[in-house]
Amino acid sequence: MAIFNKREMNLEELARKYALLNAFKYEGKANLKAVIGKVMTDFKGDAKEIIPIVKKIVEEVNSLSLEEQKREIDKLGIKFEEKKKEKKKLPPLPNARKGEVITRFPPEPNGYLHIGHAKAAFIDYEYARIYDGIFILRFDDTNPANEKKEFYEAQKEDLKWLGIEWDREYRTSDNVPKHYEFAKKMLEEGNAYICTCSEEKIRENRRKGIECECRKSGEISWSDFFSMREGEGVLRLKGDMKSKNTAMRDPVLFRITEHPHPIHGNRFRVWPTYDFYGAVEDSLSGVTHPFRSKEYELRDEVYFYLLDCLGLRKPHLMEFSRLEIKGMPVSKRKIKPLIDKKIVTGWDDPRLPTLKGLRKRGILPEAIKEFVLSQGISRTESVVVFENLEAVNRKILDGISKRYFFVPHPVKLKVNNAPSKEVILKYHPSVEMGKRKLKTGEIFYIPLEDANKLKKNDIFRLKDLYNVEVIEKGMNEIKGKFSGEKMIEGIEKIQWVSHEYLKMDVIVPHLLYKNGEFNEKSIEIVKGYAEKNVEEVENNEIVQFERFGFVKIEKDDEIKGILTHK
Repeated sequence: MAIFNKREMNLEELARKYALLNAFKYEGKANLKAVIGKVMTDFKGDAKEIIPIVKKIVEEVNSLSLEEQKREIDKLGIKFEEKKKEKKKLPPLPNARKGEVITRFPPEPNGYLHIGHAKAAFIDYEYARIYDGIFILRFDDTNPANEKKEFYEAQKEDLKWLGIEWDREYRTSDNVPKHYEFAKKMLEEGNAYICTCSEEKIRENRRKGIECECRKSGEISWSDFFSMREGEGVLRLKGDMKSKNTAMRDPVLFRITEHPHPIHGNRFRVWPTYDFYGAVEDSLSGVTHPFRSKEYELRDEVYFYLLDCLGLRKPHLMEFSRLEIKGMPVSKRKIKPLIDKKIVTGWDDPRLPTLKGLRKRGILPEAIKEFVLSQGISRTESVVVFENLEAVNRKILDGISKRYFFVPHPVKLKVNNAPSKEVILKYHPSVEMGKRKLKTGEIFYIPLEDANKLKKNDIFRLKDLYNVEVIEKGMNEIKGKFSGEKMIEGIEKIQWVSHEYLKMDVIVPHLLYKNGEFNEKSIEIVKGYAEKNVEEVENNEIVQFERFGFVKIEKDDEIKGILTHK
């Protein structure tokens, strides 16, 4: 909220103050309609007379840099009263007591974690901390064909990067002998049976609601099951084949897999499915409030039915909607084929919503936390846009990132009678981060986009330096002459680098999908020149290239950048 005396101002003063405030709030560009609305509220008059004046002033303000806008705001004595927004809090857990809540995050070690995992992990972790409870990291590793040893540690590293710590850690695979005991109990008590039907037959019978002969006969014992060849038989729950809930139509609880396990090798060949181990592990480990995504809601009936059959404690099962981001594949099922087919460069491709991809791009863990928790634990399905995460990240980066000059697609500018100067500029307009020096002579480079707009005799300002008049515009070079240092209102302010520059490519990631189709232009390489001071930037540091965007700097054999976002 801005405080100033509106009654004592004429139209131009009022418009300028509102334009400055709006521009400073939205990264240097005031919105004309918003400013007109504010002015019309406070200044009564003919709109036909007011709007052209406001438009002219908005254009003038938008030609200023953020630093210049801030100086004008300070000069005009406008003070801000910050309205603190309360961060959304997670709602209270039902039937929860301090010190008694136990939650768990159960990833399968078959890939790197993505932002959807981050949502689940943060919800589980935060609730455990809110209630002074226990947070368990449980690796659900009962599908040997898909799992790899490397992913156990990789997923732990991803969680540590997010700032998540766990109180207990274990693998579901270590408890398989215990699962065998429960499976045998299910068989002996008539709550399960061994089925030797083909996958196709099982699928067809479930669709039609028909019981197979295996269920009726129940002749195969638990020990016989272990001696079967690969894939010949499965253990199925004796549910209700006529149930309207298809999940209850005798789901598979155990199957045979000969593939060696990344930890246990060939110790086990009969493995529990998610329906079985999910319910059993939640109960045995003492989890009070297990969370899972809404896609499993039909399986809730199976979950509780199994626990009833086994006489095990029932946790308070809760569900939330999956995190869907427009144009981004937020699931391993969609991400892995992109990697296998080399459509993307790997799990850390900056176009991916994997935690490694987001980290490479320059998205901060605290931004991910704020973003995913803002989605809450609603069960309502919705699709968010990536710009929402960018907005949170931008807010954090804005106060901690140093500013530098970068010129995309540079065009040479030669300035006659240019004074040789050593310009001292701040690393940040409002936070004390020190200063940097830029040496200038008669040779500069400016962006192609700005160069294309210039015409002979135009006067423009090299940002934070001085004015230049265009005297000649050639195919590959613009010639100008020094035209004084005094600020001229209304002229273009153009980004530049001097003859002391650093060649740099900036990778610009775009959405992988547009209108459901793969975006062939999802990656762009912008060639440009950065000021020489960028050589001093640390590897993986995120800086702001003024009038270009936030960029993560990578230093390998050469210096390159990845655009985090505008």
